[in-house]
Amino acid sequence: MDKKKIELLAPAKDTETANAAIKCGADAVYIGAPRFSARQAADNSIDNIKQVVEFAHQYYAKVYVALNTLLFDNELPAAEKMINQFYKIGIDGLMIQDMSLLELDLPPIPLIASTQMNNASFEKVKFLQNVGFFRAILARELTLEQIKDIRKHTTIELECFIHGALCVGASGQCYISYSNGGRSGNRGVCAQPCRRLYSLKDKTGKTIVKDRYLLSLKDLNLSDKLEELIDAGVNAFKIEGRLKEISYVANVVGFYRQKLDAILAKKGLQKSSSGKVSLNFKSDLNKTFNRGYTDYGITGKGTNMGSINTPKSIGEFVGIVSKVDKNAFTIEGKSKLHNGDGICFFDERNNLDGTTVNNVEGGNIYPQKLYNIRTGMKIYRNSDHEFNKLIETNPAQRKILISLILRDTTEGIMLIAKDCDNSEATIEIKTEKTLAQKKETAKQTITTQLQKLGNTIFEATGVSIETCEIYFFPVSVLNEFRRKIVQKLLEVRENNRVQNKIKIEGNNIPYPEKQLSYLSNVLNKKAQAFYERHGVETIEPAAESNIDLNGKALMFTKYCIKQELGLCEGKKRIDTTGAMFLEDEDGRQFKVEFNCDKCGMTIYQGLKQ
Repeated sequence: MDKKKIELLAPAKDTETANAAIKCGADAVYIGAPRFSARQAADNSIDNIKQVVEFAHQYYAKVYVALNTLLFDNELPAAEKMINQFYKIGIDGLMIQDMSLLELDLPPIPLIASTQMNNASFEKVKFLQNVGFFRAILARELTLEQIKDIRKHTTIELECFIHGALCVGASGQCYISYSNGGRSGNRGVCAQPCRRLYSLKDKTGKTIVKDRYLLSLKDLNLSDKLEELIDAGVNAFKIEGRLKEISYVANVVGFYRQKLDAILAKKGLQKSSSGKVSLNFKSDLNKTFNRGYTDYGITGKGTNMGSINTPKSIGEFVGIVSKVDKNAFTIEGKSKLHNGDGICFFDERNNLDGTTVNNVEGGNIYPQKLYNIRTGMKIYRNSDHEFNKLIETNPAQRKILISLILRDTTEGIMLIAKDCDNSEATIEIKTEKTLAQKKETAKQTITTQLQKLGNTIFEATGVSIETCEIYFFPVSVLNEFRRKIVQKLLEVRENNRVQNKIKIEGNNIPYPEKQLSYLSNVLNKKAQAFYERHGVETIEPAAESNIDLNGKALMFTKYCIKQELGLCEGKKRIDTTGAMFLEDEDGRQFKVEFNCDKCGMTIYQGLKQ
């Protein structure tokens, strides 16, 4: 990517969501492959992905396919076949985790190193650059300073998550779901144990906190850090959410598009796709799914990261209950509720509850159920009915701006179209030229008819009539001019579209480590061969190869329960030195060790030792 161009990358669970994201300003979308995607519930057919490619490329937007799970040996032929199909339909990049794919005969599709590779050091990222990856998706745990360090030592494109749900475990190195029931996040079927209830116990077995969502994080929001991330060397900004609905994706993309455009204008940079976006709604990050927001310590400072009272969306704060009657309640606050809104609140035990608004009359709100609502309670709206309906119907328009020029030719008329990307198309039509009796009327008719581009991706900024005389043309002729110039310009734009083709050429550049543990996720023979070719001497197989995980680390995280609960040394009255234990709803216990020097935790399988 041109260093002066910045990419806004949106998730797409299907064709409709992808198209909405692009209309709302995404420079690129990422979508799940038919198989082997890290979100197995968001897989798409080849034909569906082809439709997304065709729509996106009109705006010079890119389409990346996620094939980012670990693969067993017998799955590699199917993966290779799919990758060749992706190449034929023209995708712009392939997100992968399994290094075995580099041992296959791949077409020249640019490869993107998934965050599941745990891209957390410049040594790792530089290796990826040296073996042929064109982009690395950075680990979400990194700080600005760590990102700067990676950029200092590399030239590869860097992609960074800026919004959406957070995995509490370090990217690609969480094995709790697999150890609990065989559902591996690295295989696309995480059971989300981080969103379950846990109790925290000390080394004596005493319960410190009971039945809270102690591993559940708030959602990431780096909207105030975009300029700093650009300065740190990030090329692409990624929104998480390949299982999210259109209303979520459109709202979040629209918000970041406007935010980024202002920054790019200020810094003399450009977006990586083309087209003017006009939103049909006012974007607001609080109006779609969120568990509250955190910057996840991007500046290196400890922040309130946990959403320990609920793993569900709380949405936007509406107001405080001021009065409760038999069938209704009133609130004090600036936001207004509407019929059909979903609302939620925390009850007396700090558990999330909710209901639907059936009717609003004046200041009285009539919910579907009222029994848990109390005076003084904070009310949140987690589903804005009118807002969602507006977005899902017609969220935005995106137009390529063009100018039109009409000139004489010897036997008729020439029409020229120039777009904002310096593409130019010309058509010549043989036609009789009749002098107009009413010149101003004729000029207005020419301008009006040629500018009627509503059903196309184009919007005319003006029509310049440069003919020697003002001629009269029937409306049908002008419409034919317009139809042909639109078709020709689409063809010219496609011919001018920059396509990156990168063929991976095998080499033996040394990997930064000589010994690999199960944390390196080597699941098949070709992945093993890849690392051996790059100088690795010993390789422990991946957790998913059914190794014994007892006593092994199941998760590394920068999040700290003690810090979240205010139990750090010197800030509490109870002894929390040494290891502690998490117990889930099924009675399973996990040993927790605190890495106080760096602030974080490691979680192990098994009872206290």
